[in-house]
Amino acid sequence: MSTDKFDSEDLTNPEIIVESEVAFEGALRPHSMAEFVGQTKVRGQLELLLTAATMQGRTPDHILLAGPPGLGKTTLSMIVAEELGKPLRMTSGPAIQHVGDLAAILSSLTPGEVLFIDEIHRMARSAEEMLYLAMEDFRIDIMVGKGAGATSIPLDLAPFTLVGATTRAGLLPNPLRDRFGFTAHLEFYEDSELEQVLERAARLMGFDIASDAVGIIASRSRGTPRIANRLLRRVRDYFLVHSTEGDSAAVNAALELYEVDTMGLDRLDRAVLLGLIERFGGGPVGMSTLSISVGEDPETIEAVVEPFLVRAGLVSRTPRGRVATAAAWKHFNLSQPNVL
Repeated sequence: MSTDKFDSEDLTNPEIIVESEVAFEGALRPHSMAEFVGQTKVRGQLELLLTAATMQGRTPDHILLAGPPGLGKTTLSMIVAEELGKPLRMTSGPAIQHVGDLAAILSSLTPGEVLFIDEIHRMARSAEEMLYLAMEDFRIDIMVGKGAGATSIPLDLAPFTLVGATTRAGLLPNPLRDRFGFTAHLEFYEDSELEQVLERAARLMGFDIASDAVGIIASRSRGTPRIANRLLRRVRDYFLVHSTEGDSAAVNAALELYEVDTMGLDRLDRAVLLGLIERFGGGPVGMSTLSISVGEDPETIEAVVEPFLVRAGLVSRTPRGRVATAAAWKHFNLSQPNVL
């Protein structure tokens, strides 16, 4: 990478650095369906939904975006608001733990506004029940008083579009799930799609990187744009500090420094796999036992590590516990013992 694209003052002035990083984070997110890479089917379905609503002069149906973290659910919610030309209100399920929290948000919405609730499955149950009526009839009932003297006051809401995002669609109650007019399931990205994401991000960063180097980063990004952009920034730092060219050798060196191997496994992934192979002969072993052996919380392994290991075909889940597959032994160049 040539460092002449970085002004020397920019590299020493903290205010310029902070402003440039904030601007960069915003620029990384696409602002229209045309800029959004990947999720071809979902994009086409959303474009049809929004275009039809605009032609009819009505508020679009409520939208549920489901899928693993880092695939673009938040970005798509921003694009929905941008395409409709309406403001966007953002909140999260864990932040709505009381009926009053949700009532305050809903009552302040303007006509046509887009309300985005991230991790919507983590809302309080009482707030979910209030949301049912709001989504269907654009109305909520507010209880005033307590006991026998309590009364219900209906409050009409401005028509709005709810965009809910969840990483665990199975935890959503059926009455809430059924009130979404459109449900999109986001899929992991192909390496070719991630290369497009990385090439765009590299242009925004202002440095040159070889196409084969981009391919290496894409192949280690677990099919997730968020991980791809994070790795690209770490590689960018390595290029800057070492004043090296953006070639494949430098990318391999940078990713080796950050302990990301050829399959995209990081330190914790390898610790779990090696623990399963070396300490338990490949399994089967229970999650609690496995987590103790690597010194990590069981929920962290089950929610963060295991999904990718299972998807990559390195671990299988059986009724007796987790088992390392033949591919896991091969990845570490270890001989799998004969199983009778």
